[in-house]
Amino acid sequence: MKNVVKASAISDVLQGESREFLSFVLGEEHYALDIMAVKEIRGYEPVTKIANAPPFIKGVLNLRGDIVPIVDLRMKFNVGQATYNEFTIVIMLMVKGRIVGIVVDGVSDVINLTEDDIRPPPEFGVAFDSKYLYGLAQVGEQMVILVNIEALISSEELGLFESKQMTGQE
Repeated sequence: MKNVVKASAISDVLQGESREFLSFVLGEEHYALDIMAVKEIRGYEPVTKIANAPPFIKGVLNLRGDIVPIVDLRMKFNVGQATYNEFTIVIMLMVKGRIVGIVVDGVSDVINLTEDDIRPPPEFGVAFDSKYLYGLAQVGEQMVILVNIEALISSEELGLFESKQMTGQE
């Protein structure tokens, strides 16, 4: 019975059936996230910088009336070159009722996975804490790292969501 906690998290996501994931590239590695969190995919556009924000928070932009924080996952996980040009991609996500954009090197494909396709993540050797991972999946010749994007984006580590104690809301 290996890694019961991780296996349980995988089961919760897939709920006994196949699920679609959007795969993307950060540096040399291939990642994927639950496609249900994806609102849209856009090119990078200039953002309004926020004073004293960590370097991986590029700033905010106005998306049809919503003020959206933009997180550069390349900088956050220290992978890939953080360049901003016509090829830079922003994946807009809906996380806990809020829109958040993540900057990635490129979007690859939509992949369909079952629980049997996913292996528990190692406790080392990836760019970020394995508590933000569902696991790893072999897709063709490529190993894909499955990110628990909701846990990552709503984590205190990123600081994009105010704590309930501070706001007194929700």
